[in-house]
This record gives sequence, structure tokens and C-alpha cells, in this order.
Amino acid sequence: MRKLILAVGGTVALAAPLASADVVGVGASVSYWDSDLSGKVVNQGSAVDIENDLNLDSDSNANFTAYLEHPVPVLPNVRVNYTSISQNGSGRLGLEDFDQISAGTEVDSRLDLDQLDATFYYEVLDNWVNLDLGLTARRLDGELVVRDRAGLFPVSKTTVEGVIPMGYAAARFDLPLTGVSVGGEGNLISFDGDSLHDFNVYGQYELSLLQLRAGYRQMSIDYEDDDDKMDVELSGPFASVGLTF
Repeated sequence: MRKLILAVGGTVALAAPLASADVVGVGASVSYWDSDLSGKVVNQGSAVDIENDLNLDSDSNANFTAYLEHPVPVLPNVRVNYTSISQNGSGRLGLEDFDQISAGTEVDSRLDLDQLDATFYYEVLDNWVNLDLGLTARRLDGELVVRDRAGLFPVSKTTVEGVIPMGYAAARFDLPLTGVSVGGEGNLISFDGDSLHDFNVYGQYELSLLQLRAGYRQMSIDYEDDDDKMDVELSGPFASVGLTF
């Protein structure tokens, strides 16, 4: 993780003098993400398939983004992103016990994932080709609650939390005089068996202050916190509406 931070930080430091906003700019957007969920959760060495055993599948998740860009070349621009994921399901455990719940038990489950990103970035290019590079600090809070319907076993709770540094990159290509553009952005870290990535690609249309965007987002979390581990992936289309000033 330290090597990644140094590498990205060095790239940003070199790129910082190349471009900066001419004026102060702010913007905010809200998006609707229709994601499919797959993967597994491990608690005290026992694992459960959250799609096949718990029947946690497609759901819609909220996302909010805001940014501030300025003309001071030494200071980074700031971007804040919040993603809230809450999914419920009813299923039956497979052939193995999970935590203290026996195999084959009918269960109700809830998965909550909250992510708060603070991204500090520089504009490397700022014309019809736009490129941003920076670092993200992501606050991850995840909890899976599994309870058997008959109430015969203790309620199982699996939690992971932490503040995770990630490399950040965003690129956009504008079609001049049309308001149409295409782009992508992502955060990534991989270190010591843990890995997280969060990418999206999109098409965008801007009309005056209004910004409309539609695309595809994929997020993968493979993170261990003591004896609890989440190895999950969410992916699906999204649409967003925002304002820029």
C-alpha cells in the first residue's frame, strides 16, 4: 500500500504544474445505480454465498458526489463521494454451517455497505481531453446480519471497517460544440491480500448548468478485518443528474 501511495503521489506532484482551473468551479450530482451482487462473506472461518445462499441479489443504491476546483496550482482539487448500499434477502444456507447457524437453515439477511470518499486530485489536462490524477481516502463500513427464521440460533453479524487509501484517475473526452462527452473514472488499491476497485464508464450530456450522465459501474471489495472478511462484487448500469457552476 505504501508503494502505491508513493507512486501515485509522485505522479500527481509531477503533474500538478501542468494544468489548473481558470476559475473556481463547483458541482454536485445524485445517481441511481441498479446493481447485481455476488460473492461471499467469511465469519470466524465459515463462509456463506450471499447470492446463492442468502438470495441477496439485484437492488438499487444511492450515490452522491460533490467537487470543488480552483485556480491555485499548488493545492489539490477536492471531490467527495458517498455511496450507500442496503440489500435484503431470504434464503437457505447451503451444505456448510455459517457462524453458529446450521447448514440448511432458512434465514433472513441484510447487507449494508457505506462508503465515504475524500479525493484530492490535480488536473493534468484541461481542454477537450481531460485527465485528473490523485489520491482517495475511503471510509468503508460493511455489515452482514443473518438470522434464522425460527429463532433457534444466535444472530450472526459480520462487520468490516477501515480507512483505505486508493489511487484515483479520471478521464473525459469532449466532442466540441455539442455538450456530449464520454469518460471513465476509478479508484484502486491492492496490498497484502486485500484489494478494492471501483470503476465506471459513461456518456454525458451538458446543457447550460445541467449535467446528465448514464453508464456502467463495477465495484469489487476483497477486504479482511480480523476474522471477518467480505469478498463481494457489485456491477450494473447507473444514471445521474447534476448541476455545475
